[in-house]
Amino acid sequence: MPAIQPALDGTLPAPATDFESWVDAVWPTFVEAAKTGRPFVCWQVADANDLPHPPCQERDWARLMGRLHRAHVVRYDGFGFARDKSACRRWRGTRAAQAGRVA
Repeated sequence: MPAIQPALDGTLPAPATDFESWVDAVWPTFVEAAKTGRPFVCWQVADANDLPHPPCQERDWARLMGRLHRAHVVRYDGFGFARDKSACRRWRGTRAAQAGRVA
């Protein structure tokens, strides 16, 4: 299990107990990010909104974005930078998401 970095005030983020409950917690935030129509990468949305960490950092972000893509909330929009400056997928809200027709 990877180490969890405490916040600056010394508190630890509460880890989600399972993938489904974590998705329920973060889904609305990503739908709102998609509605803006601006491109984004996952970690920037998570940091800006103080979202909880997923149960498995290595694969749960990709699983979440795959679900959002299959639900026609986001579409692929090139590449952005991960925290370590490696390449990661950049996303943008679909026209349906921008019009508020998907949730």
